Amino acid sequence: MRGWAVAILLIAVFFQACKKADYYSADNIRKRGEWFEPTPFGMVFINRGSFTIGPSDDEVLDQTATRQVSAEAFWMDDTEITNDEYRQFVYWVRDSIARKMLGEVYPEFMITENARGVPLKEPAINWKAKIEWRNPDFQAALSDLYIPEEERFAFSREIDTRKLIYDYYWIDLKQAARRANSFDFETQRYTGTVTNSKGEEVPIANRSAFIMHETVPVYPDTLCWIRDFAYSYNEPLTQKYFAHVGFDDYPVVGVSWNQARAFCDWRTKLQASFRSRFNDTPAHDYRLPTESEWEMAARGGKQNLLYPWGSYYTRNSAGCFLANFKPLRGNYVADSDTRATTTKVGSFDPNDFGLYDMAGNVAEWTSSAYFESNYDLISDFNPQVEYTARPDDPPVMKRKVVRGGSWKDAAYFIRNSTRSYEYQDTTKSYIGFRCVRTSFRNELQNR
Repeated sequence: MRGWAVAILLIAVFFQACKKADYYSADNIRKRGEWFEPTPFGMVFINRGSFTIGPSDDEVLDQTATRQVSAEAFWMDDTEITNDEYRQFVYWVRDSIARKMLGEVYPEFMITENARGVPLKEPAINWKAKIEWRNPDFQAALSDLYIPEEERFAFSREIDTRKLIYDYYWIDLKQAARRANSFDFETQRYTGTVTNSKGEEVPIANRSAFIMHETVPVYPDTLCWIRDFAYSYNEPLTQKYFAHVGFDDYPVVGVSWNQARAFCDWRTKLQASFRSRFNDTPAHDYRLPTESEWEMAARGGKQNLLYPWGSYYTRNSAGCFLANFKPLRGNYVADSDTRATTTKVGSFDPNDFGLYDMAGNVAEWTSSAYFESNYDLISDFNPQVEYTARPDDPPVMKRKVVRGGSWKDAAYFIRNSTRSYEYQDTTKSYIGFRCVRTSFRNELQNR
């Protein structure tokens, strides 16, 4: 094709494109197509549905009421969060803190302007800059990140895990909803107060009053293995359970409810950062499951059965136990598939939804506050009783629902309906967590 012909063709294409540049025209909106939600890695889809929450008729020892409830569709991790997965979070926090410290000495660790040379309002971390941990100059710049010399054991230079703190913000939509009518349009100001993340009552100056600031130490409490059990030798687990690669695929423990929420926030931001490269609209945030979502997922679509595998028994037809729990009095290793403590995630068959270890192995945090009368309070759709306790609140306000039972529990505690609780700022060697994410999908998309 001659040069002038090519030029005419390019001009024609340009003008044709300009005609379609109106993104909000009716024609373009029709041609956009339906937004598709890809399957999140490591998660399974739980369709919207209705079920009876609470004990079945034959559970006469449990006085908890039952309710018929419905829940919206959501994604759930097919296993509990493992040591390897949580360690990624710890390393990210460590490296982000180290890069900020190095940025004070070496400018290449911080980004101060965008690709067009426009200065940024706040410097950003340059994740492409490599940290040479054995470089003496780098070690000098990072001296405050290491354990002080007087606290070192055998002169070992190690990162001070107490300084690995995750800093994040979240919006308290519940307080915002309660104060929505307190906005004075004449003065353009809110009236009243709001409880901030420190438990203080502060005046509502503007919408920023509903933004909560959290600082959470992220390293797991490895000493929980010793503290939880008196007259028991668990020092090897304290020393190696989280740190050693041999336990990579075991569920993380020693993580408080606050730390589990911080992990969900980090995971959300990591996913959003990745999807932004494709100019994709962010999906829902990762979070802890509500109590009703957890029970709905554990039941696997079955009603009025005791355990996630859809049976009234803890053994299969061959006599093998179907979960990692305390099957007999003092006998934690009753058959070849059980261990004295935790097992690798996914060691037992999943339920009908494809979820592993919904009974036993480790119990799991939910986002729900624990009250004995929860089922009398909840709505019959997307039920939830939620309360974010402040530091000065009494202990009873810090109780969070724990579900699923663990390796140290008898069969009663691994039932679908059994409710238990722990305090949100405590850590245990038998409690972990998994994440969920509200889904945009419906039944037709799930075919």
